[in-house]
Amino acid sequence: MFEWFEYAFMVRALVATSVMSFAIAPVGAFLVLRRLSLAGEAMAHAIVPGIVIAFVLSGLSVVSMVIGGLTAGIAVAALTSLLARMTIIREDASLASLYLIALALGIFVLSAAGSAVPLKSFLFGSILGIDNETLVLIGVTATITLVSFAIILRPLITNTIDPLFHESQTKYPGLATQWFMFLVVLNLLGAFKALGTLMAVGLMILPATAARYWASTITSYLLTTFGFALLSCWIGLIVSFHLPDVPSGPAIVLVAAVFFLISLIFAPQGFHPAAWLNPACRWQQSDGDTNVNSETGEKIHEKTF
Repeated sequence: MFEWFEYAFMVRALVATSVMSFAIAPVGAFLVLRRLSLAGEAMAHAIVPGIVIAFVLSGLSVVSMVIGGLTAGIAVAALTSLLARMTIIREDASLASLYLIALALGIFVLSAAGSAVPLKSFLFGSILGIDNETLVLIGVTATITLVSFAIILRPLITNTIDPLFHESQTKYPGLATQWFMFLVVLNLLGAFKALGTLMAVGLMILPATAARYWASTITSYLLTTFGFALLSCWIGLIVSFHLPDVPSGPAIVLVAAVFFLISLIFAPQGFHPAAWLNPACRWQQSDGDTNVNSETGEKIHEKTF
C-alpha cells in the first residue's frame, strides 16, 4: 500500500508539495477574501512570456526563468494599472486583455523556437521530475512568503476588511497590497515547474474556496486552507503514482476540486438544499447574519470577515 515511499522521486515530490502548501495557502486565502481569484488566474498566464523567453535564451535555468517570470508579471501589473488610470478601459478589462496577449505570445515564442521541451510541461508541470534547483526555489519562496505574512498580515487584514480605516491608519496604504501581489507572482513562479502555469493557480484557489465554507475566523480559515492544499497534493500524487497515464498536476487540482464540492454540500456555510427550499430560511440567509435583541426586538447585524 505504501510502496510509493520506496521511490526517491515520490519522496521529493511529497516534500516539495508540502513546503509549497505552506506558502500557497495564505496567498490563495487572501486572493479569495479580497475577491481577486481571477486576478490570480490572469497573473499565472501573464508570467508565461517571461518564462518562455528566459528558457529560449538560457535553457532550463531556474534563476533565469524566475527573473523572466517576475519581469513579465510586474510589467503586466504595471501596464494594467497604467491603462486603468489613463484610458476608459477598467482595470479588469485591461488585465484580461494583457494576460491573453501574454499567454498567446509565450506559446508563440515557445513554438517558434522549436523547443525540445514539450508545451505540456510548461502548461501542466512535472512534479515527479523536479530537480534540486526547483526544490531550493520552492523553499526560498515559502520562506519569503511566510516571513512576509508575519510582517504584513495585520495591515493586509485591515485593508481587506475595512480599506478606509486602513488608509486612515497608515502613511503608505498601498504598500501591503503591492507586496501581496508580488507574493502572488512569486508563488506562481515557485509552483511553475512543479504544476505548470495552468495548474498552479488551481492549487492556490480551490483549497481556499473550499475552506471558506468551513471557517468563520481568519486563523481557522488559513489553517483549513493549508490542510486542504496539503491533502490535495498528497492524495493527487498517490493517485498519479498508481495511474501512470494521469499527470500529477491535474490529479492534484482534481482532488482539490473534490474537497471544494464536498465543502459546498456539507460545510456549515455551504449549499443546503433543504434550507433553500424553505422561504423563511432563504430570507434569513439573504438578509445576512442577524440576531434579535431580546429586549427591544430589533435586529442586530453582525459582520463577519
